[in-house]
Amino acid sequence: MTACAIEPSAGPEDEDGVTPAGCTLTADGAYGARLASAGDSWFPERWTLDGPEPYAVPLPRNQPEEPGTEVQPMGDGRVLIHRVVAGRHAFSLLYPTGPGTGELPLGAVECPDGTARLRLLPPAPGGERAYALAVGPRTTSVWLVAGGAFRPERLAELPGRCSGGVWLDRTGRLLALDRETGGRTKAVVVDLECGGEVSPLLQIAAESDDRLLLADHDSGLLIVRSDAPSPGQDRLGWGVLGSTLPVRFPECLRVRDCSVTPFAIQPGQVLTPESCAVALRVDGPRGSWVGVWRPAERRVHHLRAPDGWLAGTGLWTPEGVLRLPYATEAVPCGVARVSPPPAAEPEPAAASAPHPEPHAESYPEAEPASEPAAPVADPAAPVAEHSGPPTKPPTPSAPRPVPLQEAPLGRLVTN
Repeated sequence: MTACAIEPSAGPEDEDGVTPAGCTLTADGAYGARLASAGDSWFPERWTLDGPEPYAVPLPRNQPEEPGTEVQPMGDGRVLIHRVVAGRHAFSLLYPTGPGTGELPLGAVECPDGTARLRLLPPAPGGERAYALAVGPRTTSVWLVAGGAFRPERLAELPGRCSGGVWLDRTGRLLALDRETGGRTKAVVVDLECGGEVSPLLQIAAESDDRLLLADHDSGLLIVRSDAPSPGQDRLGWGVLGSTLPVRFPECLRVRDCSVTPFAIQPGQVLTPESCAVALRVDGPRGSWVGVWRPAERRVHHLRAPDGWLAGTGLWTPEGVLRLPYATEAVPCGVARVSPPPAAEPEPAAASAPHPEPHAESYPEAEPASEPAAPVADPAAPVAEHSGPPTKPPTPSAPRPVPLQEAPLGRLVTN
């Protein structure tokens, strides 16, 4: 058991402060894990998604799990579970054993005051290791909780309170976190193989809050949330790792009376970040649906989500098919295959430029007033087919954890 003196931290919550009841996918999309319900009881469930047909395997133990229990799939098909028991944060690996469920305890992180909470970070590339984030009043710790040589191990401690968590490379070395210090939040990079060395990543404006939401390893596309263009009001923007152009904030990503949350970027678009399709979860008065947007376009395609969609969960294939897990009474484990409209042909004036002109959609320059507003989604719009085998993405030639020009990582840059 490892000692840890920290303060309580918020769990994985959405913008309304509610813990989402979705599904967590491995980085390659082969497995998923979620807490499923049976009446008033909760139990872990593993989804296998890399075969001809998806299927779920329940992993119940001797007693039901608490609603706030975290689960995360590992690359070998086991499921990591994080329970809070008497002030301790216990971690175990669950796996099917015939009719029952096996459990391999990994140890626990104990907090002396018994009130602190940790949360799991998003699944790491490779699926062999799992990490957790512990937030205190003045510092934040990154823990290796599965896949290490020993029991839970603290890898890094950062000044300030951190949230988020985005992997910037395919080796699980560079982790981006949103760190709050001095009343401002800025995205930073933590090198987990260099003693937790910290470098800045996003510095859009001195007085802005700049958070990193998603990063694509192949194209270098970054999706950020910042109030730099509209002080006091967060907006979605995009940039490219290593680019000389500023972060841009498209007007089409502002949907009236709705919250927009990106959750997946199309892989395989090496050196062409503008063509990457980005999947968006749109929540509004009429419910939740799926949006698809590409940086090269100035519109969002709105699509009706499948019934029972595990909202905010999905994965792109390199060919541009969006796979959305869903669960209904008739289909307890399903994956909808959504094929959004193809990318529009670029305008001749912009065809020779690798990025849109900075003055069109960047900060601090203003955006064109003639930008059309995104249409409201039609819940009656058709959804794509729910069948067909998934396609596994190819293995990239090399990782590209290259930082934004505004905040270089120096010797950590690899090409």
